[in-house]
Amino acid sequence: MSTRLHMVELVTGTAADLGAVEQVMASAFDPRFGEAWTRSQLLGILGMPGVWLTLARVDGEAAGFALARAIVDEAELLLLATAPAFRRQGVGSALVRSILADARERGAVRVHLEVRAGNNAVELYRGTGFAKCGERRGYYRGKGGQVYDAHSYSIALS
Repeated sequence: MSTRLHMVELVTGTAADLGAVEQVMASAFDPRFGEAWTRSQLLGILGMPGVWLTLARVDGEAAGFALARAIVDEAELLLLATAPAFRRQGVGSALVRSILADARERGAVRVHLEVRAGNNAVELYRGTGFAKCGERRGYYRGKGGQVYDAHSYSIALS
């Protein structure tokens, strides 16, 4: 039986927080699927206009993160991960709600994301109002050269 977290602290992240992001990614993403980003990729995108990083902490420990960007009136959830020890305890949904609120504040009317077919995170996205709107064949390249489809989801912000 899992216990619900008492407090998820959400904070704006910077390049100085990439160690915590990498730690969460290393524990959350199975290398077979090629979903984790490198430090160079993270640093490159963080420097771009409209990009923001949100960290989730529980009792000071990195529990998850979300990376997003807004361009004109649309936003994209680029990357989201919850450390396995904190899954199904409200961390992921807190991050998604935060990204949606931030996107709305930045003028977005719709938020998009892509997720690997078969990824359990689909439950989280559907549960927060995202609907499937497309598919990209062979989008993800795994460590051993395998390819995996990506499913596109979006949500209209009101």
